[in-house]
Amino acid sequence: MGTHVIKMPDIGEGIAEVELSVWHVKVGDMVVEDQVLADVMTDKAMVDIPSPVHGKVIALGGQPGEVMAVGSVLISIEVEGAGNVKESAEPVAAVKEAPVAPAKVETVVASKPAATQRPAAVCQGPMVAREADERPLASPAVRKHALDLGIQLRLVRGTGPAGRILHEDLDAYLAQGQSNASSTVAAYAERNDEQQIPVIGMRRKIAQRMQDATQRAAHFSYVEEIDVTAVEELRAHLNEKHGATRGKLTLLPFLVRAMVVALRDFPQINARYDDEAQVITRLGAVHVGVATQSDIGLMVPVVRHAEARSLWDSAAEISRLATAARNGKASRDELSGSTITLTSLGALGGIVSTPVLNLPEVAIVGVNKIVERPMVIKGQIVIRKMMNLSSSFDHRVVDGMDAAQFIQAIRGLLEQPATLFVE
Repeated sequence: MGTHVIKMPDIGEGIAEVELSVWHVKVGDMVVEDQVLADVMTDKAMVDIPSPVHGKVIALGGQPGEVMAVGSVLISIEVEGAGNVKESAEPVAAVKEAPVAPAKVETVVASKPAATQRPAAVCQGPMVAREADERPLASPAVRKHALDLGIQLRLVRGTGPAGRILHEDLDAYLAQGQSNASSTVAAYAERNDEQQIPVIGMRRKIAQRMQDATQRAAHFSYVEEIDVTAVEELRAHLNEKHGATRGKLTLLPFLVRAMVVALRDFPQINARYDDEAQVITRLGAVHVGVATQSDIGLMVPVVRHAEARSLWDSAAEISRLATAARNGKASRDELSGSTITLTSLGALGGIVSTPVLNLPEVAIVGVNKIVERPMVIKGQIVIRKMMNLSSSFDHRVVDGMDAAQFIQAIRGLLEQPATLFVE
């Protein structure tokens, strides 16, 4: 038997160190070639580290949240044969063997199961006991569903990767005879437990970028009300006529198109600002970042060359990128290079928001929810579908009048949607 040491690989782009986000294995596990061992976080994306060999894990080289240099020891695996470490060498002894139980870290990612991962456990009983301070793994949607049902997640057995609780697990819990009433009563019991959640991985990157953006850029926001009745009627008509063959359209492709057309007259807004070099770069290509919420935090996949895409092309690309981001499959290239960002909370969009810039961009367009309201048009009170755009700009680069005129241009295009396609 020998030892095969896997070192932190050179991920490229001049990256000298990365953050170890989560282990998918622990000491003593048997692994096979191509099985994902760990996820590491760069400035731009989450990267899987696969195993090049079959063997048994004998040591882990770091703990989640630790920043590791490229070339440092990541993991040691006992293999058949000589391995890649001489017997006189002592890299294994220097490796830490203190794996952290992922179930207690909210930012754990389990984007795909390992090749030889054991089948998900089948619920053997009505509930599973956890320690009072142990936070079960579950997505925000599952947590809300459990809250609505009056279920304590710590009592539910998770059958997803790394023990993650799925919607199906909530259904299985209820099917086992646990009544909503008993769970609701338990939810009113006095609690004194506390939990400490390490800010690591994607959550750390988000925190750093948001803090950096608010400290460096001179934010200002501009809010305008838009009548989207006409564009919503057009969207419904196109979906009825072409939805079965070309796919369904949401409002986002229309917004992307409106931004592309409006930016022709406002090139200073489709730009990046290097505040260290004091250089503004205006770009002809419109690469629209679409802010997407995932289980591991906010990600911004990029619709490249939106200026050259049709409505359906944009819709398909937005859907593809959103799915990749939510599943942890988006590549570094798909998460970088945007020139302006579009952010929307959909039905949860509220009335007004103040989005934070995605540096080094100088503008972000925020979409609020659509509501029906009585409006006065030509002296008559009519019901219209109204929506606010809450957008932020970097005042170091974009003047207030330019920002207002840009949003007004988008408003005009959406309220008269035929103008979106007039060249």
